[in-house]
Amino acid sequence: MDRIDRKILDVLQNRGRIPVVELAEQVGLSATPCRKRIASMEESGLIARYGAEIDHEKAGYPITAFVSIELERQEADSLELFERRVMDFEEVVQGFLMTGSQDFLLRVVVEDLHAFERFLQHRLTRIPGIRSVRSRFALRQFIGRNRLPSRD
Repeated sequence: MDRIDRKILDVLQNRGRIPVVELAEQVGLSATPCRKRIASMEESGLIARYGAEIDHEKAGYPITAFVSIELERQEADSLELFERRVMDFEEVVQGFLMTGSQDFLLRVVVEDLHAFERFLQHRLTRIPGIRSVRSRFALRQFIGRNRLPSRD
């Protein structure tokens, strides 16, 4: 990835629907080499996907909880089982395998506290092998980046 690829990514991360001709102009290329660079980044998996970024609060999901999970066992089978089960929960918008005292950190969005309670009682805690669940609620988000840090 060179300086021009980073410029292309920077523009795409802020304006994913920009026409290739306009993008090429902004990064100092003609359209064909720009299109080839984008295709190469897509094929390599560097550009993983395109999509609309949703404001969960405006979509009717104003409650964000961060849920820490500790499993009884940290064996590969236990970790994989937990991951497979959580993949089916639409309320979980992000999930991370962690180091330290917690095994997983989930970002969960719901309509209200009753919905969060239902999620915990009827879905999450029904997964076998959970030792502990700790939840924290976000008051507000003040940074929401989905771009690469600069190398300056």
